[in-house]
Amino acid sequence: MRLAAALLLPLLANAEILTERIFGPEVKTGPYKHPASLCALDNGDLLLVYYGGEGEYARSTAVFLSRLRPGAPRWTEPRAIARDPFRSTGNGVCWQDPSGRVWLFYVIRFGDTWATSRIAVKVSDDRGETWSDASLLRLEEGWMVRGRPIVLASGRWLLPIYHEVATSRERVEPETSSLFLIHDPATGQWTPGGRIRSRNGNLQPAPVELAPGHLLAYCRRGGGYGPEERGFIIAAESFDGGLTWTEGRDTDWPNPNSAVELIRLRSGRLLLVCNPVHHGRTPLTAALSADGGRTWPWRRNLAEGKDSFAYPSAVQTPDGRIHVVYTSDERKVIRRAVFREEDLLAGERKR
Repeated sequence: MRLAAALLLPLLANAEILTERIFGPEVKTGPYKHPASLCALDNGDLLLVYYGGEGEYARSTAVFLSRLRPGAPRWTEPRAIARDPFRSTGNGVCWQDPSGRVWLFYVIRFGDTWATSRIAVKVSDDRGETWSDASLLRLEEGWMVRGRPIVLASGRWLLPIYHEVATSRERVEPETSSLFLIHDPATGQWTPGGRIRSRNGNLQPAPVELAPGHLLAYCRRGGGYGPEERGFIIAAESFDGGLTWTEGRDTDWPNPNSAVELIRLRSGRLLLVCNPVHHGRTPLTAALSADGGRTWPWRRNLAEGKDSFAYPSAVQTPDGRIHVVYTSDERKVIRRAVFREEDLLAGERKR
């Protein structure tokens, strides 16, 4: 296992942005390690979950968890926390709610494509040391999860999910849409909110709340991966806390059919992490907006080169640092970039 503190090395020539190779093929959870999701706990621990196995569509995959304690020299050895004896599991998402309970959302694939999946959930009341039995959160086929919930000004929770419609493994249909589950802590119920629809479909929404009830979501484009495919990150807004959404529109950000991350920082600025190209998944770029996503003048690459750097998951810890985990090396290695907001403000400024 790599040493977390000793191996935080400067990425490119930017001494302010540090990167860590968390682990790769040497960890015996199978060669496939993708996608990663990061959670910052109230005691300072970082939890990392991913699904691993022989490949994306292998039936023996499981969701694994690793932990980095404050001051610890290394991440713990990953251990399986969700597994189905008959079906593939994937897309683990870890999140701590305001009461301190930790949630694991993930999907169970019932058929040959992810469009046959259903969302499952487990909870932990000891910060991820032990977990409940699994339960299906919803019974709808094709509903999947990729991003963490956010707590709205109303006190409700908004879980971003998506409905994947596909007849092959290499393309999602225009009917694919982003949607949301809204949780009322008073009743414990999860109810569907509105959908984001767009011309060629969209998925894996990343929402932020700009003002009470006013939400912005950025979504991965639908379609396929061929050289003839060109598309952009899809954006939509809600003005009623996620109950209804505007039609999805193209932003100015190219998107190669790859996941994006969008979070609101404590300063109020928005952080976007994405692959801003039409094809391929390099570079991986972080950008800041100070006007609610209308413009993104500050940008810096977190990773670049001939590899693929994809599926970012970002959190900001109480010390102000921003942590972004992502996968590389043909989805066999998980990496982490660590930086501060000021490091992006010092980067390239777009007009």
